[in-house]
Amino acid sequence: MAWQIDVIDGCAVVRMNSNKVNVQNATFFKDLHDAFDRLEEEFSELPVILTGQGNVFSAGIDFKYSFEVFGSLDQERIRQWYAEYRATNLRIFQYPRPTVAAINGHAIAGGLITALDCDFRIAARKPAKFGLNEVPIGIPMPAAYVEIIKYALGTQVGALTTLKGELYSLEEAQKLGFFHEVVEEAELLSRAIAYARCITPDCNVAYAMSKKALQDAVIQQIEQRTTLLDAELPAGMSDAGNRRAQDLRRKEIMGA
Repeated sequence: MAWQIDVIDGCAVVRMNSNKVNVQNATFFKDLHDAFDRLEEEFSELPVILTGQGNVFSAGIDFKYSFEVFGSLDQERIRQWYAEYRATNLRIFQYPRPTVAAINGHAIAGGLITALDCDFRIAARKPAKFGLNEVPIGIPMPAAYVEIIKYALGTQVGALTTLKGELYSLEEAQKLGFFHEVVEEAELLSRAIAYARCITPDCNVAYAMSKKALQDAVIQQIEQRTTLLDAELPAGMSDAGNRRAQDLRRKEIMGA
């Protein structure tokens, strides 16, 4: 099912609904690109709010889908998987209009990176977990994502959250600076709209140019240096030790 896009108070509100918890797989990637194609074609002047459904913003990569790719040991297939995944995050990160993640619940691993792609992050005050737990489950953090993480959270917090790979409560995540604001659940959309409407449409070009300038060093790093580092990802993702960690995680999920 295509992601739902509603215009509310001058904002394009995009509701991710690829699957129950928005695990990120080929279907999720396609839904994201289809949604942003529509945004560019039909709602190009509007700021964008990205949100999930129920108690989950996004649970991150689909382990069944991704671990099967890594376990194939097919370097070209893994390289293509990453190219598709990278493109989705950069599509959000570089979108020229104001972007707000209205975080309605859990945002884990790739799901948190999706939120970090946005200019602003507003979280609902409710029990939820947040974190970048790729490394402890045997997935090297792509260098391109490290640059986005550092841009959004700063180098010190980015290093802590990436390397330790812990999952944090809402309160812990707030102290680490994951969010610009935490609000009551009933206020989540209205506060996200307030952030999204930080400028009038007349100032769209000024916003786009300023955002591009702020991100320039990050994009240059991603397009140049991280390309070299991420060339090593296929081997790292299918490393024997990483595969054992991935298998353990998969068994934990399946209750085996």
